[in-house]
Order: sequence, then structure tokens, then C-alpha cells
Amino acid sequence: MNNTKAIPSAKGNTHQHAMAGSRLPITSPKQRNRSRLQLTRWIGLGLFSFWLLVAMFGPLFAPYPMGAFVSDQIYGGASAAHLLGTDYMGRDMLSRILTGARYTVGLALVAALLSTLVGAGFGMLTVLLPHWLEESIRRIFDTLISIPSKMMALVMVSAFGTSIPLLILAAVLSYAPGSFRIAHSLAKNLATLEYVQVARTRGEGRLYIAAVEIFPNMIQPVLTDMGMRFVFIVLLLSGMSFLGLGVQPPVADLGSLVRENIGGLSQGALAVIAPALAIGSLTVGANLLIDSLSNSRDNQKE
Repeated sequence: MNNTKAIPSAKGNTHQHAMAGSRLPITSPKQRNRSRLQLTRWIGLGLFSFWLLVAMFGPLFAPYPMGAFVSDQIYGGASAAHLLGTDYMGRDMLSRILTGARYTVGLALVAALLSTLVGAGFGMLTVLLPHWLEESIRRIFDTLISIPSKMMALVMVSAFGTSIPLLILAAVLSYAPGSFRIAHSLAKNLATLEYVQVARTRGEGRLYIAAVEIFPNMIQPVLTDMGMRFVFIVLLLSGMSFLGLGVQPPVADLGSLVRENIGGLSQGALAVIAPALAIGSLTVGANLLIDSLSNSRDNQKE
């Protein structure tokens, strides 16, 4: 009786392993890139939505009034009574951040929206105007865009004094020209397309062509540009407040909170670290969201 067992050949094992390996999921570079975009989009959306909600409802949840002196300890650390410590005058930092974020986010959103409306509006309309008028408007915006944003804001504050409407106006004058150039370039290309020429042949007015024929086809890049303007304006207003030329007491924005507590930096006080991290997380979240949306639009075109 033959008890010899059959030994599978090496060739058979190799073939089986190859077949098993071929059934493993293979992730393409495009799929990995899509997963990365989705991750950054959700991170950006989460951070930006968080600060937007804080700006809207934060003061309602502040444990103390913004200017209330609630502790005898200056630059106090985190505790049950003061989760983010106290500032240089013994005020609760959590309450001041929850209230101050409204000014930082709110002013930046208003200024970014106005900058986009002014810049994109003129950018669309100028391509439909006579050439001499188009060139005149372009030269005005080119002059404004040549002035650095902080220099313009400093000059306006030095000349007229600081106030919230003036800060918004300075931001609009600084960033509307950039929005104008992008919108004008997009509208210039769209104005040469056939459906725009057909609308002109029908005798449609300039406002109709700009609003119905041109604007819907450039809204995505315009919104992306508005998001970038928002980040720039947050940094501009925070920088002005850090210099003492932005939002004035008794109210404060995040930049003001950093400036007034800068003396606690050597002690590693939460009073200076927390508002700085708030500004950083707000701008990083907005940047991640903008980049992911822009990259998604580029992938759809491909």
C-alpha cells in the first residue's frame, strides 16, 4: 500500500498566490487624491463652520460679560471657573474670545462680500462698455491694486481715525481691485462666446447679459476668490488690531486680544496663545476648504 502523499508543485503555489494577490483592491492615484481632497474638505468645513457658529451664537454661551473683572489673578491658567484662563486684567478669556470672534469673522465676511460685489460687478460690466470707458475703469483699479493693503489701511486710519465702517472701507478698497482683475479676465473670455453674441444680437441690455449670460458661468471661481479675500481680510484686520488701529475698546476682536495680552507671552499664558490659535485655525480652515473646492472643480473639468 502506497502511503506517499502528493506534494503540490511550487509552480502551482505560485499561480495560486498570484491569483489571490490579483483579487486585492488596488487604489489608483486618482482615488487616493480624491480621498485626500475629501478629508481636507471636511477638516476645512469643520473649522470654518465652527468659527462661523461661534461668531453667530458665541456671545450667548459666554459664561461672563466680555468686560467683567472676574478674577484677582492675571494671566491665570485654565481652571474649572475659567477654561481658557484670565487675561492681563483678570477677565475671562473664553468669554472674550466667544465675543471677539464675532467682530473678526463678521467684519471679514462683510468686507469680503462687498469686495467681491464691487470687483466682480465692475469686472463683468466693463467688458460690455465702450473701449475707452473700459480702459478708464481698468486704470483706476490698477492704481488701487498697486497700493499695499496695510499701507492703504494705515493711511486711511491716520487721516480719518479708526472706526468699524472705515476698517471695512479700507479692506474693500484694498481687495476689490484683485477681485476686479479676476472677474474681468473671466468675463472677457465669456463675452466672446456665441451665446453672448446671440444675446447682443437680440438687443438684450448690458445688465441682462452680465447677470444672466455671463455671471452664472463664472460664479464658482468668483466664490473661490471671495474665500481667498476673506482670509486676507482676516489677517489685515487682525494685524491692524494688533497695532492698536483696529477694533477699539470696550469691544475687541481676536487681533486685539493678542495685542493686549502680549505681555504674557514670556509666561506662556493662554491669554495670548488662545486668540492666536483661534486666528490660525480660522484661516487654515478657510484655506483648506477653498483649496479642496478649487481642486474638485479642476478634477471635474478633467
